[in-house]
Amino acid sequence: MAFATVLEAPPRRRPVVRRRNGYLPPPPPPTGGGDGPERDPEPRRPFLDNARLATLFLIGGEIMFFGGLVVAFFVLRIAAPVWPPPDQPRLPVGVTGVNTLVLLSSSVLMIGAVRALARKQPGEVVRRLAWAGALGLVFLAVQGYEWARLVGFGLTVSSGAYGATFYTLIGVHGVHVLGALVWLAVVLMHAALGRYADGPTAGLRACAIYWHFIVALWPILYVAVYLL
Repeated sequence: MAFATVLEAPPRRRPVVRRRNGYLPPPPPPTGGGDGPERDPEPRRPFLDNARLATLFLIGGEIMFFGGLVVAFFVLRIAAPVWPPPDQPRLPVGVTGVNTLVLLSSSVLMIGAVRALARKQPGEVVRRLAWAGALGLVFLAVQGYEWARLVGFGLTVSSGAYGATFYTLIGVHGVHVLGALVWLAVVLMHAALGRYADGPTAGLRACAIYWHFIVALWPILYVAVYLL
């Protein structure tokens, strides 16, 4: 009787997990790459980019600055026995009111430029930015002409609290409009070169936010200084 010898493979041994300081090491992290629950999470996009966030911080400081100027204006006005003084020229309410509409129209054009940017229309972005800047220049030109006329009529910075507060509030706002126009000119140049077509658009959007702030600030100053 013959006996066959059957050779069996030895059983596989499980890898021995060595304990370190009495604790088992943690399991390895998932490698990801699949469609299952172990895939790598996508990075979260920030709610605001750095440019717009910095612009909002700048606007916060500007609000406190102009708020202090407006409060000082009302303190001096309340303390004055007569406002405006009878020997001082009156402010051009009608012309400045039309000029206010010009500045508000520039903000509407800026909104259109941002929407055209979202629709991938670079030519429309350039046109609307150019028109917004042109209206901003018209606003400054009209204001400068009216200031020159008021100086000719005798209203200067040294004309007491009336002249000092007028030129301080309106002049500081004019300087801010000029700064916003310089920023807008840089953005317009980049838009004309096509840098916002496929690249980051944070610079244009941050400029739009600051422009809207400067435009929204003017009606408050117009009512406080010209109408009240």
